[in-house]
Amino acid sequence: MLEHPKVAGGDHPQKIILVATRNKGKVGEFTALFGELGYTVRSLLDYEELPDVVEDQDTFLGNALKKAREIAERLRISVLADDSGLEVDALDGEPGVYSARYAGEPCDDGANNDKLLRELAKRADATPLDVENTPHTSVSVYSQARFVSVLVLYDPANGTWIHAEGTCSGYILAERRGEGGFGYDPLFYMPEFGKTLAEMTMAEKNRVSHRANALAKLIGQLKEN
Repeated sequence: MLEHPKVAGGDHPQKIILVATRNKGKVGEFTALFGELGYTVRSLLDYEELPDVVEDQDTFLGNALKKAREIAERLRISVLADDSGLEVDALDGEPGVYSARYAGEPCDDGANNDKLLRELAKRADATPLDVENTPHTSVSVYSQARFVSVLVLYDPANGTWIHAEGTCSGYILAERRGEGGFGYDPLFYMPEFGKTLAEMTMAEKNRVSHRANALAKLIGQLKEN
């Protein structure tokens, strides 16, 4: 299902995967993940003329499939799309599919993090808890949470698609830590590492992230086909 276009002026196929996103953070992660497999990543940043796909579905799978199908049918090549988000236990799974625009449009990571902390602080039992048995020290957290990523690879030649879901479990901190990553990474703490995702290197994050988990499953399906 993956396209291998020929390099201009040469006879050898270039292994390219088109990822349907303009999120620079996601592009960086996919570039690193697929680079290990010998693929070059292209994204919608390379196709500025294409309109954004409206993410109006109520599930991660629905949004990922819509993005993959619309872009693939327009460009007539196989496309990989991701829809992902944060599910916080204390907020009954919010922000979920609305994670990227939790604080409204336009999407803003800082505003989304601020709103998440405000919503958690409104709860009657909002006193931050201490998480023990971390590699370094106890930290104050509001709630258990998980990141979810659903990947869809769509082939416009025959209208077929496969998908995979990956998750990453942790806690929401009472305050930000770390300068790396994107989205809610500064608030997402993983006790087994004693770090937030924003404190991890790209290599460390790509070993444990929800997106890496989903991609490993998707690649497993491709190898079986």
